[in-house]
Amino acid sequence: MEVNELICLEKRGYLAILRLNRPEHLHALHYDMLLQLETKLEEIAQDIQETRVVMIASSGRAFCVGADLKERRTLNEQQVRRNVRKIRDVFTTVERLPQPTIAAINGFAFGGGLELALACDFRLAVAEAQLGLTEVSLGIIPGAGGTQRLTRLIGPTKAKELILTARKISAEEAMQLGIVSYVTKSVEELEEASVSLAEEILQNAPLAVYQAKYAIDKGHGVEIQTGLDIESKAYEVIIPTKDRIEALEAFREKRKPLFRGE
Repeated sequence: MEVNELICLEKRGYLAILRLNRPEHLHALHYDMLLQLETKLEEIAQDIQETRVVMIASSGRAFCVGADLKERRTLNEQQVRRNVRKIRDVFTTVERLPQPTIAAINGFAFGGGLELALACDFRLAVAEAQLGLTEVSLGIIPGAGGTQRLTRLIGPTKAKELILTARKISAEEAMQLGIVSYVTKSVEELEEASVSLAEEILQNAPLAVYQAKYAIDKGHGVEIQTGLDIESKAYEVIIPTKDRIEALEAFREKRKPLFRGE
């Protein structure tokens, strides 16, 4: 690991783990950190053969507390706009990765930290984690997708309640609301549960996983016929694949299929 490496990339087979690496600042996101995250994400997006699931994690007391406010105090209005555009674009890149993404929330996830988690497909949290879109208490609004992704996840009324009050909620309440899928007792269990979910996904044909995710994401919120058309096009992509034939052969031979992403 390089001394100035703010985003660490660890590979475990087909699983890529991106670890935010500013624990002394609770992984607050400044501009250079966003640029490093963007670079790593672009590499992952181009590596769908060898990277099939992505996990975003941190260490210490926080998952991520959002934008680095110490940096923000030094910026002029033009630079603030630059930073807001960058964090929004980077989180959109997370959302648009073809690979499934898992946020392992080990502690505080406030502001942009929760927005990063919301851009992932799955969110798991340790019991003592706290989550919140707290921006209005700082005189701003969630600007990296929080107003949109949280609303789509839990509905406008509850999203307004959490955002307009800047309320911080527990992991358990977040699970009850549907923001997180699982809550674990310890950070060790959080890592195990996140990796276990990744491994469960990795058992399946990667191209089929990518197309299923694509159909869900593109079909969400559109009227049903448009959604069905999107699903049909995604299915068409899968028909000529070798993995589809391998699955049929494995079924005939009563064995586990060996998927190659082809």
